[in-house]
Amino acid sequence: MSLQNFIESLDGLLDEAKSSLDTVASNEQLEALRVKFVGAKNGAIKAVQKLMGAIESEHRPAAGKKFNEVRDAIQSLLDTATDRLGGGTKTSNEPSVDPTLPGVRPVLGQLHPITQTIEHLKEIMGRLGFNVTEGPEIEDTWHNFVALNIPEDHPARDPLDNFYLATAKKQAQNPSDRDAMLLRSQTSTVQIRVMETQPLPLRIISLGRVYRPDAPDATHFPMFHQMEGLWVDKNVTMAQLKSVLRLFATSYLGSDVRVRFRPSFFPFTEPSVEVDYWWNGNWIEFGGAGMVDPNVFQALGIDSEKWSGFAFGLGVERLCMRRFGIVDIRDLYRSDVRFLRQFAS
Repeated sequence: MSLQNFIESLDGLLDEAKSSLDTVASNEQLEALRVKFVGAKNGAIKAVQKLMGAIESEHRPAAGKKFNEVRDAIQSLLDTATDRLGGGTKTSNEPSVDPTLPGVRPVLGQLHPITQTIEHLKEIMGRLGFNVTEGPEIEDTWHNFVALNIPEDHPARDPLDNFYLATAKKQAQNPSDRDAMLLRSQTSTVQIRVMETQPLPLRIISLGRVYRPDAPDATHFPMFHQMEGLWVDKNVTMAQLKSVLRLFATSYLGSDVRVRFRPSFFPFTEPSVEVDYWWNGNWIEFGGAGMVDPNVFQALGIDSEKWSGFAFGLGVERLCMRRFGIVDIRDLYRSDVRFLRQFAS
């Protein structure tokens, strides 16, 4: 077969494909034309390709080039026709998606009740003039105990009541070591770090996780959240502390909440009180508070004759449970989506 005859065959095939595909009106017709022109077994392109074997060897490069050009042109015509018809398999020009059908609502995440509570507490305390600050969850005993006036023989420092950490230098931490590391057992560590680095006066809160090896039950969990508050200024009084906590309680728990203060003892405050609220027929403890002990000021080089202050630590989970009507703290950490969906923000 001569090169000229081969080229004429290809040109004729391209003209036929162009006239057919420019006027195709349905996907069924388009599929039939696709099989006719580029079908893998009996397509016209395949048949013309077989004719190349009869062309003289010196003309085969030119024949191959022409063949590739026509094959690509026909494929382009098929793609254009497919796009024009919507690319579907329907037998009409109806859209492939019915726009009149109702949409599918996407599944969206939501804030955990603990996170909602933390954000709400920040907002309330912000209105009372407290700035938010943070501190590390892995602490040394200086910030967790020593600077807070907690003596070495105090039960709070017992290794069985804390999560002491083994490090590369020390495989077993000695709780009496000033540099021993542990997961912080209270957010009171933040007040030490703030007074170390920020000028007085100051009014701050810190919210975060704390860790104690408690057996889980309805009101206890080995990891929970606290809100630490600290106000240091000249002539700060116990009356101001009680006023701030009452204002906070009514803002978060409602104007009808009953709050009481019980005398207590904490190494880092003097005098100290426990703060309770009434819920479900019982008094529920939700934190401790008191005037900053002069020994804490002394450890930080602060003149306790010039400055005074109060501190408080409140349990975030207990506040969350009171607001949302949750009776078991463990429900907050079971990751049961069915339970958590009740508290969509």
